[in-house]
This record gives sequence, structure tokens and C-alpha cells, in this order.
Amino acid sequence: MKRVLLKLSGEALAGEKRTGFDEEVVLRVARQVKTVVETGCEVGIVIGGGNFWRGRTSQNIDRTKADQIGMLATVMNCIYVSEIFRSQGMMTNILTPFEIGSFTKLFSKDRANKYFSKGMVVFFAGGTGHPYFSTDTGVLLRAVEVEADCVLLAKAIDGVYDKDPKAFPDARKYDEVSIAEVIDKKLQVVDLTASILAMENKMPMFVFSLNEENSIVNAINGKQSGTRITV
Repeated sequence: MKRVLLKLSGEALAGEKRTGFDEEVVLRVARQVKTVVETGCEVGIVIGGGNFWRGRTSQNIDRTKADQIGMLATVMNCIYVSEIFRSQGMMTNILTPFEIGSFTKLFSKDRANKYFSKGMVVFFAGGTGHPYFSTDTGVLLRAVEVEADCVLLAKAIDGVYDKDPKAFPDARKYDEVSIAEVIDKKLQVVDLTASILAMENKMPMFVFSLNEENSIVNAINGKQSGTRITV
């Protein structure tokens, strides 16, 4: 693959601490991404904000403001992870859909492509810049805009199942499933808005476990035992 967008959950980066960051987890991700970048593959990254903020946790907070807090949580995550990547010898840049002084650069497709052409890992922070849209939608939107070959979804679970494998021991894992089937069966790979965006723009996805050794490298090389979502 020439260009991929990798979605990381904030919770995964927190490790067993469940909040903030587990630096060793982030270092493992960084080393894998460096291996991928050195092969010539261009990597964009979107990170959720769940290690700091999970949606509207209080009815005393307006939904729009709650979502804005979540957007800022993703910016914090990207700044931190970007710096860890830099410590491992990679060049990075962070793009957001809104101005944050000198912390980030304003997103545009041309700017993203310029950074990719220079071998940089590009972080897409701040979601879509609007409330009521998740980072799932954000990663699919950016993938479509920058014409990525695939979206890689690194999760705590090793693929897509027909039902919750934690609650149902007989849950069946899909090796491959179409995005139409994901929507019809409400398999909750990504939220509905993101699923429809993927279907309409024919953007394939691959779901795999971040916890497996060399999982990111294997996913990009087609060796990972996750679930391929076809379009």
C-alpha cells in the first residue's frame, strides 16, 4: 500500500493505566510505524480522545461543548504521540481543522500531500472540527480526502465478530466482510456515519488488535489475522 490512515484509540495508548499515556505502548507503536515509513509507505494517523474524555459525561454540559473538549483531547494526544515519534527519528506534523496558534497547522489536502511527499508522518487531530461527529467519521473523512489506500483500525479486539465475544463464547469472527453487511447487521466497526462514508467512497478498512506483536507492520503487509472490510 502506498498510503494508509491508522486509527488509534486513546484508551489503547493509555495501556493498563486507562487514562493519560503509557509511554512504552506509544514507543512500540512508534517503532512499528518507523519500520513501515522506511519501506516508503506514507502514514497518516488519527487518535481518539478516550484516555481523557468520553463524550458527554454530564447533563450540565452542552453537547457541543462536550464534543469540543473531545476534539481538544485528540489534539493533546497527537502532540504527545508526535513527539514520541520524533524521538525515534521520524519527521511529523499535526494538522487540525481549526486554528490553535502555533501548536498545529491548518488542514488542507495540499498541505497534507506536501508533508507526505517529504516522508513525514501526518497526524490529523481535532476530528472534523464540528460537534456530533466522532473520530471514526474523522478518520474516514481524511482518508477519502487524501486518497488513502486503506484505513487501519487498531483496536483492543482482534477483528470483527457477529456479536460481543466477551459476552458470547460462541461469537464468530469474520475474516472478511463487506461494508454493506457491516451496516445491515449493525456490527459497529465504526459508527454509522463513518460506515456510510466508507461505502459511498469505496474506502476499505482493516480491523486488527494493537496488542499483538508487530500488529501494525503485519496489517500493512497483509499478514495480520484481523478482519478485512471490503467495499
